[in-house]
Amino acid sequence: MAEQDTKAKEQANKQADASVAKIPLGQRPKHIAVIMDGNGRWAQQQGLERIEGHVRGVETVRDIMNACNDFGISVLSLYCFSSENWKRPEPELEFLMSLLTRYLIGERETLVKNNLRVRIIGRRDGLPEKVQQEIEETIQACEECDGMTLCLAINYGSRREIVDSIQDIAQRVKVGVMDPSDINETTVSDSLQTAGLPDPDLLIRTSGELRISNFLLWQISYAEIWVTSTLWPAFNKAKLAEAICDFSRRKRRFGGLDPRKANVAEENRS
Repeated sequence: MAEQDTKAKEQANKQADASVAKIPLGQRPKHIAVIMDGNGRWAQQQGLERIEGHVRGVETVRDIMNACNDFGISVLSLYCFSSENWKRPEPELEFLMSLLTRYLIGERETLVKNNLRVRIIGRRDGLPEKVQQEIEETIQACEECDGMTLCLAINYGSRREIVDSIQDIAQRVKVGVMDPSDINETTVSDSLQTAGLPDPDLLIRTSGELRISNFLLWQISYAEIWVTSTLWPAFNKAKLAEAICDFSRRKRRFGGLDPRKANVAEENRS
């Protein structure tokens, strides 16, 4: 049975590679952001403890990280732990922090080997000292890498990020470094923790929930949203390819008209 499952996975991955290969790089998303949801529900469906869902979820992170690298994606942002997640039971929080520590240590060598840059967004204060230490060591280990960027949102909340940005800009105005009339969208973007990264083109949410959950609210203003009922531990390369293929078929007008329709309208006026 295990051998059959392995062969089926290999076949599905080949089909995923083939489907994405047909899409020109310019029609693929440059930055994919993912709200990873459904670990606990997946575990319950399997008759397992919730924490087993988190363990399986980490394996999915590894698979999707590699898949994005294969597909030529420039940035992958993962919503790992929100500032609201502190409301969960203490034993689960302790396990999540321990799992995060093990991930940072265990994946560090692979991240460097695959030439992946690592970016961490979210407030470090409040995280256990060991987690903060491993975050810093992982960032330092990957600082010479120049491939795909893996952006991990840990203890992150977008509203708080925006408030911090506003306070930073207000302080610059207060000390006379900046005039209020100079503040624009670029000023705000450059004050966010994602400064220097392109905004997400595609936002994926697993588990079928139809909400943003305080994730990258400013940055996803024009992102295409793709929701799947698949729970995060069951999400795979084939599902990712499905999302990318769907993205490539969408007409991204950014508030304007479909270029083809605009041309027709112009012809009708002439």
